[in-house]
Amino acid sequence: MTNLDEKLARRQRAIEGKPFGPGSATEHEGKTMSGAQAIIASLEAEGVDTIFGYPGGQAIKIYDALYDSKKIRHVLARHEQGATHMADGYARATGKVGVVLVTSGPGATNTVTGIATAFMDSVPLVVITGQVTRGVIGTDAFQESDIVGITMPVVKHSFLLQSCDDLTRTFREAFYIASTGRPGPVLIDIPSDLSGSQMVFHYPDSISIPSYKPTYKGNAKQVRQAANLIESAKRPLIYAGGGIVSSHACAELTQLAEHMRIPVVTSLMGKGAMRCSNPLNLGPVGMHGSKYANMAVTECDLLIAVGARFSDRVTGKVSEFAPHAKIIHIDIDPAEIGKIIDPAVPIVGDAKVVLGAICDRLAKDGAAPIDQEWEKTVYSWRDRWPFYAADFADYPDKIAPEIVLSKLSDKLDPEASIVTTEVGQHQMWAHQNIHREHARTFISSGGLGTMGFGFPAAIGAQIGCPEDQVVCIAGDGSFQMNSQEMATAAINRVPLKVVIIDNRALGMVHQWQSLFYDHRFSFTELDANPDFVKLADAYGWQAMRIEHPDQVDEALDTMLASDGPFLLDVIIPTEQTVYPMVAPGAALDDIIGALDVTLGGVRVSEKGFGSTPSPFANKEDE
Repeated sequence: MTNLDEKLARRQRAIEGKPFGPGSATEHEGKTMSGAQAIIASLEAEGVDTIFGYPGGQAIKIYDALYDSKKIRHVLARHEQGATHMADGYARATGKVGVVLVTSGPGATNTVTGIATAFMDSVPLVVITGQVTRGVIGTDAFQESDIVGITMPVVKHSFLLQSCDDLTRTFREAFYIASTGRPGPVLIDIPSDLSGSQMVFHYPDSISIPSYKPTYKGNAKQVRQAANLIESAKRPLIYAGGGIVSSHACAELTQLAEHMRIPVVTSLMGKGAMRCSNPLNLGPVGMHGSKYANMAVTECDLLIAVGARFSDRVTGKVSEFAPHAKIIHIDIDPAEIGKIIDPAVPIVGDAKVVLGAICDRLAKDGAAPIDQEWEKTVYSWRDRWPFYAADFADYPDKIAPEIVLSKLSDKLDPEASIVTTEVGQHQMWAHQNIHREHARTFISSGGLGTMGFGFPAAIGAQIGCPEDQVVCIAGDGSFQMNSQEMATAAINRVPLKVVIIDNRALGMVHQWQSLFYDHRFSFTELDANPDFVKLADAYGWQAMRIEHPDQVDEALDTMLASDGPFLLDVIIPTEQTVYPMVAPGAALDDIIGALDVTLGGVRVSEKGFGSTPSPFANKEDE
């Protein structure tokens, strides 16, 4: 994990519009060179140390210039989608801007899923695509695609370069836009004739875009209103999203929570925003969140949403979401405020700055929690409804994925490890059972839910953070989406580990078919899976398969001790379901399959508190 001070310094440079690297203070400044050489020089001026990509005809000049760079490492993926996910994982793990370089036509279109994934999760990328020459754009030339038009809905901004006079300014603007405000992907499409044109290289050391001015400081009146609501709340709750991670606001989040003894629930993107070991952190909320976290949302009288967008996977039935609560919504993107939920206090601003201002206001007011009843009650719910219990088993003679991931969590060093996930049941089991102590150490596709993301993202994370142990949690379906990137890991000596939770099915859809479609398993059973151990061997990986609970500890130890890439194929029952669960369209307190230790550790399907009435029922909200 990159040093926090370094990340904060990079954040400040972004806000000020300065390059992340030496800018104009490079050996290239003032020299005559080709457009392709100027592209590489611009990346060096931004301090880029790694590019993920795949060459082709319209990018060949750029690749030829890259051949001479002594500062930039190029990672050759086996598919452009894999390259884009690698850059995404690199960006999420390091806090830097991920960079992708591909050719035109299919090379460019193969990046679209990766760009959309980054866009939905607010990840800073700069994607550079080669394009046909300016004179034939629009004629359906060989390997031409309108990648600017195709990606328009899923980029923060895009450029079609028209002149070398605009080249260096375009790159400075691209990195500035990608990394400031709400981060996101920016695309630069470069006609190949410009790559061969001559120009004099001058890199701008600052940038100002009059039409683009992100708001960092929250409105003072609204900050005071938020502080007043917090001071008077009896049952406050913080809903922390990925914006906490993006803005490096973890310290401010923890300060607010501990000062006012406010429990915290987290979205998938917000995992790691607060230490899992902090008792106030209730963890995952929503469709596969804990019963106690969902009940906290249902019963709170004040919900403070920070850097979160009220995804349907969190809210459930919107009309019954946080029914007793006034809502404070803090987000740097004004388009998110009021989009799903109308807040009592909307604050447009950066999470770090706004939370810091609220903490200062509370300290100035001498604010303190009203009482400890709420905190104690929430903790009692956590004791009653744990995610999983070691003495419970849905299938006693089979491997329980919850146990595998809990054991893995215990074996990983929380100070020096990163976990990525693919998408599906295994993703939710990982979210529930793998504890994280730091931001940027749990990487998963949230908004788009991209199968095939987690494995290449793990490669990018490992390359960006070579001192950390990186483990990808995958499903047998998701892993096959980009399994060709095993070659990328092997040839680049990337020692990441992959745990396949293998149920021979598209598990999450299979589960929905079981619960809601009368067991009509329409094309979700993967009977013809490859032998993953043999596949790993073909790519030069170490591998092992386990099928019995007694094998779990030894297998995990062997995997983590290996010095190269390792695949562990964990066989679980096809019928295994991920619980608890809120059915699509149901309210958060309508929970299926939560464990209840007061009933001897059995799964229950009850609305609300089951046999225990809400301790806050019939009380007036104040």
